[in-house]
Amino acid sequence: MKPNRSPPAFPIDPLLPRIRDSLAAHPRLVLEAPPGAGKTTRVPPALLDAPWLQGRRIVMLEPRRVAARAAAMFMAGERGEAVGQTVGYRIRFDNKVSAATRIEVVTEGILTRMIQDDPELDGVGALLFDEFHERHLAADLGLALALDVQAQLREDLRIVVMSATLDGERLARHLDAPRLSSQGRSHPVAIEHVPARRDEKLEQQMRRAIEHALREHPGDVLAFLPGRREIARVEAALATARAGGAPADAVEVLALHGELPVEQQSRVLQPAGDARRRVVLATNVAESSVTLPGVRVVVDAGLAREPRYDPNSGFARLDVVAIAQASADQRAGRAGRVAEGWAYRLWPQSQRLEAQRRPEIAQVELAGLALELAAWGNDALAFVDPPPPGALAAARALLERLGALDRDAITPLGRRMLALGTHPRLAAMLLASDDRGEIALACDLAALIEARDPLRSRSDALAERWQALAAFRERRLPAEASRSALAAIDQAARQWRRRLRVEAPPPSDLPAHALGDLLLHAFPDRIARQHATDPKRYVLANGRSAGLFDDSALYGEPWLVVSELRDEAREARVLRAVPLDEARLRREFPQRFVSEERVYWDAERRGIAAVRESRYDRIVLDSRPAARPDPSRYADALVDAVRQLGLDALPWSDGLRQWRARVRCLRAWMPELAEHLPDLSDEALLATLEDWLRPALDGKSRLDALDAQAFAEALKASLDWNARQRIDALAPTRVAVPSGLERPVVYAWDAAADAPVEPVLAVKLQELFGLADSPRIADGRVPLTLHLLSPGGKPLQITRDLRGFWDRTYPDVKKEMKGRYPKHPWPDDPWTAQATHRAKPRPR
Repeated sequence: MKPNRSPPAFPIDPLLPRIRDSLAAHPRLVLEAPPGAGKTTRVPPALLDAPWLQGRRIVMLEPRRVAARAAAMFMAGERGEAVGQTVGYRIRFDNKVSAATRIEVVTEGILTRMIQDDPELDGVGALLFDEFHERHLAADLGLALALDVQAQLREDLRIVVMSATLDGERLARHLDAPRLSSQGRSHPVAIEHVPARRDEKLEQQMRRAIEHALREHPGDVLAFLPGRREIARVEAALATARAGGAPADAVEVLALHGELPVEQQSRVLQPAGDARRRVVLATNVAESSVTLPGVRVVVDAGLAREPRYDPNSGFARLDVVAIAQASADQRAGRAGRVAEGWAYRLWPQSQRLEAQRRPEIAQVELAGLALELAAWGNDALAFVDPPPPGALAAARALLERLGALDRDAITPLGRRMLALGTHPRLAAMLLASDDRGEIALACDLAALIEARDPLRSRSDALAERWQALAAFRERRLPAEASRSALAAIDQAARQWRRRLRVEAPPPSDLPAHALGDLLLHAFPDRIARQHATDPKRYVLANGRSAGLFDDSALYGEPWLVVSELRDEAREARVLRAVPLDEARLRREFPQRFVSEERVYWDAERRGIAAVRESRYDRIVLDSRPAARPDPSRYADALVDAVRQLGLDALPWSDGLRQWRARVRCLRAWMPELAEHLPDLSDEALLATLEDWLRPALDGKSRLDALDAQAFAEALKASLDWNARQRIDALAPTRVAVPSGLERPVVYAWDAAADAPVEPVLAVKLQELFGLADSPRIADGRVPLTLHLLSPGGKPLQITRDLRGFWDRTYPDVKKEMKGRYPKHPWPDDPWTAQATHRAKPRPR
């Protein structure tokens, strides 16, 4: 269908032919365009008739649900169609596509499922990654999967990465792709900083700035706040005052965030239908993904809710953090779309922001990513920023405990968990029972854990949250509960029941252990047993301990499942938990209850000891001394001793310490060798003790039975003869000097800076006569720092500029040293003098 009206011109329009031509010649493209350029809504339609598309679909990834709906509605409207015809969208729990749909706007989890379910992406000709600068984990994973599909299965697949603020040159290099840039539609924006007054809350500061903006400037006001709660507080603050002295009905205050109903979101994104000015209170969804008409003033709190790994809960939680400078610039630019504008920043001008937003992959929990990689069957993907190895290893360990992985391979349960599209902990719980009533209750628990706390009290009983939800369903609201929070949780639980096809209603009452009997499948590492001598302390299945608060509602419970912990100086604190039935635990996880002899390192006695134990994971249920430890398990106990005592407990020689420093320095100086040389950092060595140290400890009952030579061979065991020769050649222990002798090179590693120290060659000055430059190692990349010594071995000068020393410093050194060491040569011309280590040089 042809558009029923002429589409408005956008700054990106002149670039559209070059975009089509570039994709005809190359399958990847990086497109940089500032907010308002039109990339989101103009690029997909412009590609529909491209010959290389061959009538296939275009799938565009949009980070946020609000923006996905808005983009699809705008593009459909430009064609005079309803959403779901040529242009549609798919987001969590909402789907507007049909057989006729050729442009699908999807959110991040949807794209990952599409690629996992159909790696060949049958019927898809192009993938567009919009707003990639936001660096969401799912976008990074989606791009890495798409690149793998393109490389292995679909050479004809087009991939376009679109961004408003990003290091486009770096991304283009990573993708080996052309890079195109579009100018935005921008007018000058005057920026002013409005820091908070003493003891002024954010909502008061924001209200003051908005009222000033309405008085002093024309147009609508767009205010950026971190989240829904802050928006509600500012709404309330504005409601108590007459905005800028204007009549109350002259200003309309609107909210914009991802949890709003579609109708309310659409209302904000459409031009005002009357003469009233608008104040839009928005999260960072309005930063770059959607366009708001009529905005002339931006008031920016400088804050956003972004995911951070929360060790308390084991999930990525949304924390309020300062935005990056790139985000601040984008937000201010919203005021200059239609005419000159004004931006008020609610932080001091002296405050410095990070230049770019940090990628989520570097700062969130990675269990979901690890499960996706296991399902894909390849974790060597081309990530823009690779996942941190430590976080990825911890994620895999959790997935094994949840039953999703078996030796890094995905299990049938893991595939079912992945299909649910939620955190693996919650997925394991949702799939744990076949009883329809328990599944309905699990839906309640998943909704409660994913949501913000509906209670204002600090009670540590998760059951009280569920009881508040049950009361809300019976139209009773506890005094300390939030109606809106409970309504959102109830809605989420209904969506989960619909997703799992559970018709059974949630229960209205529960036995004491019902919640714990389900939650143990989400937090098997946080199952906790009351300490034998301290009723307020609990030992967890992962080996940690945690204490209750003095006023805990959980006091006296023998077993708990802890969903949230808080680390404190002495031990963790239980923030949220439910009671657990031990009989149910034994039925669900019988394999985790074991009775065996444990041989261990006794730190107090500094020797090997043994006990006969009954345990659940690392919770000791019963322990008795064993008469004779099993000698075959001594090595394991000695490895544990090294973990406790540290690497310095091992028999390091000076030569071995130097060898370790040489290898570490080479890995830093020559990164291309890193995969061929072992990582000898403390962290890596301690993490791999079983691999390299344990074989050397077999048959030994004491640490001091390991001699220096055997220890050195254990450390070097992973290197073959060629690799050892290469180390000796690139980082030699000695180098020849002009005197004809070899002198030692000293290597060191700076632990504080985690970087190599400049290697040192200490040599008598007379041995270097005639030499112009410092000797170099590491294939000529690293000059040696020369410690020039007197004939008596005292330091005279430290330099890497030997030529400069001879020309500028040597005359003064000669003048001072000649009288002190008259039997040694101090020639006027060190360039032509014979190098020597003797008092008088021998005749030529």
